[in-house]
Amino acid sequence: MQVSKETGAVRLVDRKPSGLSRRSFFTGATALGAAGALGLGGLFNSTTALGQDEHDKEDLIQTGAAGDKNILLVAEIAEALAVTTYTHIIESAPFFTRLPKDDQGYLVAARQEEMSHYLLEKSVTAEPTPYTEFFYPLDMFADAQTTLNVLVTLEDAFIAAYLLGVRHFSMADLRVTAARIMGIESDHRTLARVLAGDVAAQDGGPIIKITGFQGHKENADPPNNNGYERTLCLTNIDQAVNALLPFLDFASAWEAGFDTSKTYAFHSFTPKLPNPLGDFISFTGC
Repeated sequence: MQVSKETGAVRLVDRKPSGLSRRSFFTGATALGAAGALGLGGLFNSTTALGQDEHDKEDLIQTGAAGDKNILLVAEIAEALAVTTYTHIIESAPFFTRLPKDDQGYLVAARQEEMSHYLLEKSVTAEPTPYTEFFYPLDMFADAQTTLNVLVTLEDAFIAAYLLGVRHFSMADLRVTAARIMGIESDHRTLARVLAGDVAAQDGGPIIKITGFQGHKENADPPNNNGYERTLCLTNIDQAVNALLPFLDFASAWEAGFDTSKTYAFHSFTPKLPNPLGDFISFTGC
């Protein structure tokens, strides 16, 4: 496997596992992101995303701790992975077409929200995601049980990662923003569990139990089964990186038993959020 220095895209050159350490992940992410660095653009600009809060984009990066940018880069990659996951569920998973229309709407809205998160983080780092193609487990988009297990697992990981941001970001604006995004990821986790009971019989439904990040089969009913969001005992961003590696790296995907015969590409787009009252507005939210 090779990673293009121009685009950050994963290319399957051969099937010999190569390995990706957490240290090389950060080194590569920084180098690849710098090679394709972009200014503030897309959905956000200096008057809407930053100006109303009287912050300069560079101040958010330079005045914070060195770890802030690492957390943001990992969040970008996670959001690109989330967008890609929702995109391919909507476009290629057979069970999606047999879900009730409101359930389909949940997934469509989640895709828009994840894209919005990605663009916000990109506007702060001024760098695109260094990884634009992802691996998934076998039957990820063919088997509804696998799809929901992986979707809940990813949302579990995203929630815990944003809670790391709440704990470790050096600036209040970034901590509040992480909490705001984490709340939406929590919505998405519950959403994935709501879908379980609506999966059609021909797709193996209704699905009774879902296995998330912690590896335990849990009843899908009730879908809002947490009194408090789970931290998964993550204490540093390295642990979040480790959780993402099978989706990013050929060797890690191979070791995890993922389908290494193909990758799924991330494509950026301009999102349309479901309700203007829930738009980003500014780093204070007002």
